[in-house]
Amino acid sequence: MTEFELKLEIPPARLASVEAALRRGMTRTQRLRARYFDTADRALAAQGVVLRLRKEGRHWVQTAKAPGSRPLERLEHNVVLGSQTAPLPDLSRHDGTPVGERLRQALQHQPDAGAPDLTLVYATDMVRLTRLVRVRGALVELALDQGHIAAGERTLPVRELELELKQGQAASAVALASGWCVRHGLWLSSVSKSLKGQRLALGQDFGAAVGAEAPRFPRHASGHEVAAAVVAACLNQVLANASDVAGGCSAEENIHQLRVGLRRLRTALQELEALAGGWGDQGDAWKASLANVFRALGQHRDRDYLLGKLQGQIEVAGGPPLDWQETLGALPSAAESVRSPAFQQALLGLIGFVHAAPGEGASAVDDTSPKKFLRKRLAKLHKQVLAQGQQFTALPEAEQHALRKRLKRLRYLAEFAQPLFAKRKAAAYLTALKPLQDALGIYHDEVAALQVWQGLSGHDPRALFGAGWLSARREVHVQACQQACDLLARQARTFWD
Repeated sequence: MTEFELKLEIPPARLASVEAALRRGMTRTQRLRARYFDTADRALAAQGVVLRLRKEGRHWVQTAKAPGSRPLERLEHNVVLGSQTAPLPDLSRHDGTPVGERLRQALQHQPDAGAPDLTLVYATDMVRLTRLVRVRGALVELALDQGHIAAGERTLPVRELELELKQGQAASAVALASGWCVRHGLWLSSVSKSLKGQRLALGQDFGAAVGAEAPRFPRHASGHEVAAAVVAACLNQVLANASDVAGGCSAEENIHQLRVGLRRLRTALQELEALAGGWGDQGDAWKASLANVFRALGQHRDRDYLLGKLQGQIEVAGGPPLDWQETLGALPSAAESVRSPAFQQALLGLIGFVHAAPGEGASAVDDTSPKKFLRKRLAKLHKQVLAQGQQFTALPEAEQHALRKRLKRLRYLAEFAQPLFAKRKAAAYLTALKPLQDALGIYHDEVAALQVWQGLSGHDPRALFGAGWLSARREVHVQACQQACDLLARQARTFWD
């Protein structure tokens, strides 16, 4: 079966209020003790597959899970084993099911071969408080889990609220989750207990940054299906990185990849709105909240660039050290930005769009011809980029920066459209965009840095060296950008004609 579940993290100070709210209806309490298995080289974890034995009351249940085709969707198969004492895992219990096939693929295991060696990696001990809620014609199970995960000598406390759709449409579960987030300050997380356990076993607090992935849809997909697949691909990157940042991860690459995901998602909302049939009444609010978090995280990225790269280069060139911490002040909390109610509402709303049943919401414009729609949008952006690029050196700085943003939109839209066109030609076009993208990125970063050093030099003379050093490099970067613009005009071959 396919499972749709939303997991919300609970800050310690709000746990009592969440539990009290959940108890305002008929509830059930159950202790759940689970053991998670994998091979010595973590073959299952590498493919996102989970194999679990869990004691639910008096009975043991073996469960296998694997990623579904959309965000927060999982393939799942359960086998009730009875009340025997601590059974061993057996892959054959899932034979003939989609998740069973994924298990064998992950292990590269043939049905007639001997069973692979599986070992206990981590265990969980939870007290689960559940309540069934009917909302908008759907049945949703609310489950408050409190307990811990153990891997060897290491333990990790767990406080989370899960909403599992039992009957009806995903939009109903999304709406219910939205209310709990607003009332209790909860936030969405895609880090499951199994993933927490894997990290705990490896001694990791957070996962590696997650990069962009290509959307997956067939060539005959409708316009709405194309838009939903693109948003789903963007959300996978955003949710993975946002979950860790909300949990306290401040690693530069995680924040960078979250910003990349947000930029891709904002491009999808801007460029594919007509193809999707509109984003509804909340579309403007989604766009605004995504932009706000993108800007807040941008301050972290800029600080890392200023202190981690440019200041060092200036000192190597003979410049004096500067007291940046006192000058720049405190940064906004990345975790608080991601946990903000408006951002959480946007994520949940977009998940609802991705999981909407056929026929829900508005009808897409020219829904039968997404290829025609994307061809038109790509051609327009391509033409605008080439026209601006012809006169790059004469453009005001604001328009030079606008060209960089337009080029990013062109690149992302080309990546989104790839499945509809010849793969080799699309890849060659994206490769042709890269030199200009790199040149514009370096130029924009140093223009922004120059403004910072110039501002600082008004009250700290030590910054004058850096301001002069950056000013001297400006013309070199302008010419490099113009050369990259000219190269794109000569070499780029459109793939959508």
